[in-house]
Amino acid sequence: MAVLGNLRKNSFVLIAVIGMALFAFVIAGVFDGSGFQSQDPIGIVNGNELSAPDFRNQMDVLKKSYNFNDLQALTTAWDESVRSELLSQQVDELGIGSSRDHLEFFLAQNPAFNSDQRFLNDAGLFDVNKFSNFIAEIKELNPQSYSQWNSQEKEFNKQIMINAYFNLVASGLNSTYFEGKNQYLNSNTLANISFVKIPYSTINDSIISVKNSEINSYVKENPEDFEQKSSRSFDYVMFNESPSKADEIDLRRKINDLLNEKEEYNQVSKLNEVIPGFLSTSDLDFFLSENSDIAYDTVFRPKGYFSSDHAQMIFNLENNNTYGPYMDGEFLKISKMLNKRRNGNVRASHILVSYEGAQGANPQVKRSKNDAKKEADRLLKLARTNPDNFSSYAIDFSDGPSKSNGGDLGFFQDGAMVKPFNDFVFSNRVGRIGLVETDFGFHIIKVVAKEDVVLVGTLALKNIPSERTSDSIFNTASKFEIELANTLNLEQTAKSFDFEVKSLNNIGLLDHDLPNMENQRRLVQWLFNEETEINDFKRFDLSNGGYVIAQLTDANEEGLMKSNLASISVLPTLRNQKKAKIIIGNNKKFKNLEDLASNNNLEILNVSALNQTSPIVAQAGFEPKIIGTAFGLEINSISNLIEGETGVYMVKLNSLKNADEIESYTPFENQLKNKYRSNIDFNIVQSLKKSANITDNRNDYY
Repeated sequence: MAVLGNLRKNSFVLIAVIGMALFAFVIAGVFDGSGFQSQDPIGIVNGNELSAPDFRNQMDVLKKSYNFNDLQALTTAWDESVRSELLSQQVDELGIGSSRDHLEFFLAQNPAFNSDQRFLNDAGLFDVNKFSNFIAEIKELNPQSYSQWNSQEKEFNKQIMINAYFNLVASGLNSTYFEGKNQYLNSNTLANISFVKIPYSTINDSIISVKNSEINSYVKENPEDFEQKSSRSFDYVMFNESPSKADEIDLRRKINDLLNEKEEYNQVSKLNEVIPGFLSTSDLDFFLSENSDIAYDTVFRPKGYFSSDHAQMIFNLENNNTYGPYMDGEFLKISKMLNKRRNGNVRASHILVSYEGAQGANPQVKRSKNDAKKEADRLLKLARTNPDNFSSYAIDFSDGPSKSNGGDLGFFQDGAMVKPFNDFVFSNRVGRIGLVETDFGFHIIKVVAKEDVVLVGTLALKNIPSERTSDSIFNTASKFEIELANTLNLEQTAKSFDFEVKSLNNIGLLDHDLPNMENQRRLVQWLFNEETEINDFKRFDLSNGGYVIAQLTDANEEGLMKSNLASISVLPTLRNQKKAKIIIGNNKKFKNLEDLASNNNLEILNVSALNQTSPIVAQAGFEPKIIGTAFGLEINSISNLIEGETGVYMVKLNSLKNADEIESYTPFENQLKNKYRSNIDFNIVQSLKKSANITDNRNDYY
């Protein structure tokens, strides 16, 4: 019953659950569960242990099948494991079972089986006899596959029983005739009101005092709004392993050494050999594969491809001339012009008029080729008459996949399109609109833009820190650490070394990648270690080289927020409550809208067509108390002063239009029933989680 109660209470909270592929978790004996050093469970749900090796298998499947990162796999596998265990417990408690008929029906509805030609009859329907024969055959011929099927069958039966449980709960979520009628009346009875609003902003925040004890009391009175998970905050200093000026000088010396040919003694041939340089090599592809940190790119590129700082200089080069060395990101480059193509990149849009039998034609296209030609001629004339509307015509009339983009095909180079299309766009000026025929149908083409492209060979060397630089950074970090051990003051120590201190707050127990710091699981584990205390510090390696020295500054355990964290949301609420008392005290003598408005230099606002199903009031915003008050008034009567969300209000009900009687309220009854049952699977699991005793041991493993 607690589940049903929570569902009704929280039915508006509809959050999509990450789906899990059924087969991912049911194939037995494929994974060995290696990598765990502990036999402790990954978690405990209402006294039942969750197997750590099974959990690891689920994570492996997620990472392999869906390319999940560690954190995504960790979160998804945990959610699914807890969900499965909670639902299994409910199924066992209620004694829900599964029969052979249930299994056969389940298989017949499953696309993995009802679309497999091996199991279909002549009518294309799932044939349980064919499937049974198949299972009997693998039992005899392939015992391992049969064992896997037995595991799958168990999971299918489990899912069948869970589905039955969902249906059982859903059957208890109904609405009545009278609920449907009330829903209709509340939606269609309309109120016309006038009101005066005295905003809370009319009182300065500085004159309102809120004590920490008041914040704590508010938190205790509203615990559901201030529940928090364990979190940590820390300050840190980063020692990035970046190349030094000396490293860049060495890199420039190295790249210049590769420009010209040189003579070297060959130990094998015992002869001096001429080694070609970047400027003289006849085999640029081979030279760059041997000497460049970026492979040779044989594609012609437009100006926009290159860094804006260097694009113009590169494009101005004559053939065989070079530009550089120049820094481009983390690479030192020298670029050599190899070839240029004027107008080698074209942007075009088209309207495709297809016909029945044309290549790639949509089956819905039933027009003949002659009819398609007539339609194409019509659209050509239309496009030439109104060229600015070309994209609209493409959206409305094109049969091609680019219609959603207004027919835009983007930029492409010579040879990318079928020959008639290609010849038209490369032989005509920008703005030209014409008609060509291909195997796909008739194309009304507009040449949108053209740009030059170039073929450039680039020698690129990555600017990485030298061993000398790495050693220097290590020594600096070590000295910093020693000094910090003496002062325990990160800010002071950083100032003496001329480093910047940064902060990260609300780090979760299972966080992995931190801002500007990838793969810092060890750091997070240290933050949550029971032995780590406030002001403790430790050095960690950065994944891209260098170090971070972190100092724990705050630890928040699971439970209610501390006042300093809760104050962000509580302070405005408490201030407004105190402002409301002041405003009401100053204005309680006024009994009509006119006097209240006049004495506060405000205007009387009018709103019509209010109903009881929406808490939004025009010119006021989210104000459910106005709605409730208005519909509780007699016509032409005036309310007392109301403490609203953003101000104090006085409301007058001007008129009320009652909803007309209708023949049937069944649609509204069904509407409510669907609302109650919406996202029932998710809401059930959330309700079960809320009342469950769950121990999470993931941090001990990851």
